[in-house]
Formats: sequence, C-alpha cells, structure tokens
Amino acid sequence: MARFMRPLLRGTTYTRVLHLWVPMLIVSVWLFVDMSTPWVPALVLVPLGLVPAVRMSEGVQARLLLTPGKEEESGISVTPSATWRDRLRTVLWLETRMVLAVPVTFATVWMPLLTYDLARSAAGHRTLDDPVLHALEPHWTQVFLVPLPLLLLCGVVVGLGELVTALARRLLGPSSAERLSALEERTEQLLERTRIARELHDSIGHALTVAVVQAGAARAAGDPEFTDRALGAIEETGRAALEDLERVLGVLRESERPVSGRPTLTDADRLLESARASGAKVDAEVSGPVETVPGPVSREGYRILQEALTNVLRHAGSVPVRVRVTVANGTLGLEVRNPFTAPPGLGRGSGLRGIRERAALLGGRAHTGPDEGDWQVHVELPLR
Repeated sequence: MARFMRPLLRGTTYTRVLHLWVPMLIVSVWLFVDMSTPWVPALVLVPLGLVPAVRMSEGVQARLLLTPGKEEESGISVTPSATWRDRLRTVLWLETRMVLAVPVTFATVWMPLLTYDLARSAAGHRTLDDPVLHALEPHWTQVFLVPLPLLLLCGVVVGLGELVTALARRLLGPSSAERLSALEERTEQLLERTRIARELHDSIGHALTVAVVQAGAARAAGDPEFTDRALGAIEETGRAALEDLERVLGVLRESERPVSGRPTLTDADRLLESARASGAKVDAEVSGPVETVPGPVSREGYRILQEALTNVLRHAGSVPVRVRVTVANGTLGLEVRNPFTAPPGLGRGSGLRGIRERAALLGGRAHTGPDEGDWQVHVELPLR
C-alpha cells in the first residue's frame, strides 16, 4: 500500500499533470472561438515547432515541470534547434504532448465525476446524465465500485507522467552535436585537471626536494655561513613554490583565467640557481632564440626541465649536472645529464612518466634512462 501511495505523495506527479494540461488549455481556448475546427491547434504546432527558440522554451518548461529539482541531470536540452533534425524532433514532441494531453484531461475531469455518481447510485439515487450508470439500477453493492475510477485516475496520471518524461528525454534530449560538444568539454576538463596535478607535482615537489637537500646539507656541514646560504635558498625556493601554488589555485577558482602567467623557459635561470644552491654543479648552455619559442611549448619545456633537475637532486644529490637547451630547425631540444645512480624504483615514478606525457601531448618525444654511464633526460619538442 505504501509503495502504491508513494508516487501520489511526490510533487513531481502533479507538476507533470500540469505540464500535460497546458496543451488542452490552448485547445479549449480555440474551441471557444471555433468548435467546428478542433484540428487547427495541432496543425499550427507544425510551423511553430520549426522555430529554433521553441525547442529551448519547451526544454526549459519540461525541465521545470517534468524533473523538478533534478534539472541538470534531466537529460533534456535547453538550447535552440541547430539542425532540421532538431526541428522535426520538436514538432514531433509538440504533437505527442498534445495527444497525451487528451487522456490526462479526460481522466482528471471525468473520473472524479464518475466516482461521485457511483457514490450517489450506491446511496439509492438514480443517475440519468451518466452514460455508464444510466442503465444500472441503484444498489448499495455499488459502493465497492466507488474507488475504481480513482485508482484508474492514479494509474493514468502516474503512467502518462512517466511516459511524457521519457519522451521528453528522447525528443528534447541533446542532439549528436550537443553530446559530442559535451564530451569534448568533459575531456578538456579532465585534461585540465591532469595538467594541474602535474603542475603541483612538478612545482611543489621541486621546492620540497630543494628544501630537504639544503636542510640536510646545512645540518651535516655545521658551518653557520653555509647554513645561512641554505636557509636563503630554502626561502627563495619556498616563495617561488607559493607563487606557483597560488597561480594553480587561481586557475581552479577561475576556470577562464589565462595560462600566460605560468613560467616559461625564459625563467629557467631560477631553476638553475636553485639547483646550484642545493649543491648540484650545474653546467648550463642555452643556444638559439629561446624567447621565440611558442608559449605552450616553452611552458611545458620549463616544467620538463624542473622535473629533470628535481630528480637529479632527489636521487643523485650534489653531482655534476649538464643542462643543454637548444632552439634550432623548428625544434626545442632539452637535455639533462648527470652521473648514473640507480636507487630502488628509479624510472618508475610519476615524474618521468609526466615528462614523457608532456612531450607526447606536444607531438614530441622523450627518452629517459641510462646513457653512456650517465642518467639522461632528452626531450625534443616541435615548435609548430
């Protein structure tokens, strides 16, 4: 019994009835004007449905009345018709909605009246104007028939409400182009989240690595002057990491914020100085017009260089490092080499995978691994 009553206790059931009543209200107004042509409203719906904005208005109305409280997950589009297929689907929706309005209106008007007449007949009053009960003799046993029209009314209201909602999702749902656009937008969001995760990994990971190396070296050295330099390097690296963190959080807060504020290879000096301050003996050489490298390539190149230097400090410590940045023949080349050491897990971390993924996304290639006694990170990125 509770399961049967549950749909009748939901407000959605009654907003769907209201949605189905609207076409019959329009028909009733027309019949008041001219009862001889009841088919005119259905005919007028054909050119009306071809108007692009009608699909949007029908979608808004369907969302509010058929799926109240769940508009975003309704599966009903609220955009104008973009193709003839969308227009034809809108026409079919308008005609279907009018057809379904007939039984709903009939049931909601006639079933309560039939219930009332059955109750009168059970009480011994003859009903002369009801075609169903006209031939029946009044009898008290008809009291058992009184609930039947109401049960039928509930079934019609709930059933047609579910049906019109399903049809709305089918006929007013997103077109193929809209679904493709939504999929592309979702893909872009996932790619942006992946990029932000890489940003945090590279920037914060680099800062923490430098801080750990500097702190350990200062404690081991026991030299106040060296400790002072180490604290200065930790402070500078920490400030840079905080700036990167604030920028990434700003991207999360403002999805349309441009990425032009991200560091590029023209800012690579701060990475090199940070590595030197951490004890690495960096031999850097930059050749070619680095400032002319396109923004996306330059920004990703900076992060690749940052991750490579972070790995040197994390796994090799204070060792000689050779850094080469070359811009020539339409290609950006990045190479970081250091004496090879092989701590457990080397080569399987997310940092090296991130380097390879960054290069692949830009149409380039990356090699990471042992090479002639050194550990090498070699990346080539096309500039066009």
